[in-house]
Amino acid sequence: MHSLWREAGDSQSLDHVNHFERDGVLPIAFSMNHCVRIEDQTVQQLFNASPPLWVAGSWAEKVGVTVDAAGKEQTVEEMQILRFGDYQAFLRYMSEVFDATETWLDSLSPADLETILFGGAKPDVFSKTYSARVVGDGPYTLLDGIECWIFQHGIRHLGEMEHARALVGLGGLTS
Repeated sequence: MHSLWREAGDSQSLDHVNHFERDGVLPIAFSMNHCVRIEDQTVQQLFNASPPLWVAGSWAEKVGVTVDAAGKEQTVEEMQILRFGDYQAFLRYMSEVFDATETWLDSLSPADLETILFGGAKPDVFSKTYSARVVGDGPYTLLDGIECWIFQHGIRHLGEMEHARALVGLGGLTS
């Protein structure tokens, strides 16, 4: 999945990712910002109890985002104005996040994947998420978190980005 995100990132320009189609349509910058920052928060904050790389590296200033939010709690109207000032800085941040995730994943043992993150009662923040549909009433394991919050989330937003790429004249990433 990360290889597809990297390929997409390398084959787009600042104009492509900041393209504004019309009200109610999020730019590619949203999909990239949202997906990478959620992965960063999930791995660093939730799984490693560390500050997100976004915060630790002062990436908001480096990237020059117009909206410094991951887009989970914001409306489409709020996030449709998200733009990057320095796209190359965002790509460096994305690479740092993906490298950190891959290093962390490589450090896990099969037994680690069975770790229960929380039991049957879901925290309210997860109650209406896709992961709640996947896990149902059972406990959330680390494997569930990896599958839902990194892989499935990344793939879902990659598809969104591929559609948006068509709107700016770019092709898809796979056949």
